[in-house]
Amino acid sequence: MTIDFTAMYASHDAFRRDLERLAEAVADGRAGSAPVRAGWENFKRQLHIHHTVEDSDLWPRVRERVAGHPRSLALLDDMEAEHARIDPLLAAVDTALADRATELPDLVRALAATLADHLKHEEDSALPLIQDVLTAADWAAFTGRIRETQGLRGAALFVPWIVDGTSPADRARFLDSMPPPVRVLNRVFWQGSYRRRGLWARS
Repeated sequence: MTIDFTAMYASHDAFRRDLERLAEAVADGRAGSAPVRAGWENFKRQLHIHHTVEDSDLWPRVRERVAGHPRSLALLDDMEAEHARIDPLLAAVDTALADRATELPDLVRALAATLADHLKHEEDSALPLIQDVLTAADWAAFTGRIRETQGLRGAALFVPWIVDGTSPADRARFLDSMPPPVRVLNRVFWQGSYRRRGLWARS
């Protein structure tokens, strides 16, 4: 059975989008504004959950299936090493934002480039491997762990964050991949609450 990677690709696109918004805010001199800081804090939280659950639940599961295949194991090593390279860049941007440091634009560009390279590597190489060696049940266990980590309160932010600013087609594709109760909750409660947060808004 084919694994549905819709939510994974949508999450990756949301990470890229938020770093574009951060770069624009830095260029416009808005990096210290409350909406930008709130957007940055949410970005960090979403990326932390995403990478932490990959490291704890996804890559070990794949490793079990590719034992004895050096190239596949090396790819998983790369995934974990790339996560480790992103963490200090996040910390450096965090510090530069707080200090309003002159190197902030360069750090944001470095973080965006490093994360973009990782996401493309994952999409081009790791996801096809996952499709080959994991079952739909394996993938459901991984995504279930993400939902458990997010909790209901986290889901209320995650779902509208994913579709913030996306095209109608991409929005529909992502929401159609969600269970019907999630779509109802998002339409009735979550998206309005998310809009009121004003993440990344120009103040």
